[in-house]
Parts: sequence; structure tokens; C-alpha cells
Amino acid sequence: MASNRFNTGPGPSQRQLRVGELIRRTLGDVLLRGDVHDPDLNRFSITVGEVRTSPDLKVATAYVLPLGGLDAEEALTALRRNTRELRHLVSKGLTLKYAPQLRFVLDETFDRMDDTRRLLSEDRVRRDVAAGDDEGQDGDDQDGGDEA
Repeated sequence: MASNRFNTGPGPSQRQLRVGELIRRTLGDVLLRGDVHDPDLNRFSITVGEVRTSPDLKVATAYVLPLGGLDAEEALTALRRNTRELRHLVSKGLTLKYAPQLRFVLDETFDRMDDTRRLLSEDRVRRDVAAGDDEGQDGDDQDGGDEA
């Protein structure tokens, strides 16, 4: 069995990233145009944040969120109900050997960013960060040597 000489790390390969981005753009266009014949799905403005593909490119997991995050579960249900039609529409825009099976998951990235912002805005965290900045400025010349 041949080894992959390019992908030595645990992360996705360049091909997985490239195909995932292509699927993301194509799926976003399909949802934007309202090509799916489901009025429940077409009433949502859905953002496709990321698409991750399996190493064999046969499964694509799309991280989606409706605009504003409202009725997220309803939108996810509508997407899952129309998976076959979405798969067909997306595969028409791709030049892959197999049409990837689409899976939909709610994108929680925005929630995590809000939590991080809220954490960084706390007084004790700002005080600790400011104290760390002061130490870094004073500690730059700790070796006592002259810079040449």
C-alpha cells in the first residue's frame, strides 16, 4: 500500500480542503437561488460556514446557520428533509467521481466567538492581560546585555 508523502499530519489534506470549499460555495449558491422546491426551506436565509469532507470525499459535513440564528432547528430539519435534492443540485456543479453524501450540522462558531468576547471583556481578564503586557515590556531586557 502506497503511503501519502504529502499529508503527514492529522489534519485534512489539500484536496479535502479544496473540495470542501467548492462544495461550500456551490451549496451556498443553491440555497441562495432557492433551487429546492420546498417553501419551508426557501423561507430561511442560510449561511454555510464550512464544509468538511471525509478522506475519500464521499461524505461532506456542512456547518450551517440561518441568518440571525433564529429557528436554527427548523432550518436544520428542512435541510435534512431535502438532502437528496440538495445532493443532486450540488453534484451538478462538481466534477467529482462520486456525489458526496451531505450531512448538516449547526455551526456553533459564532456562539463560541461571543463567549470568548464576553470572557475577554471581564474586568479580571482585562486586568490579567494588562499585567502580562507590562511584564513583557519590562522583561525584554532581562539579560542585561547591550544590543549591538
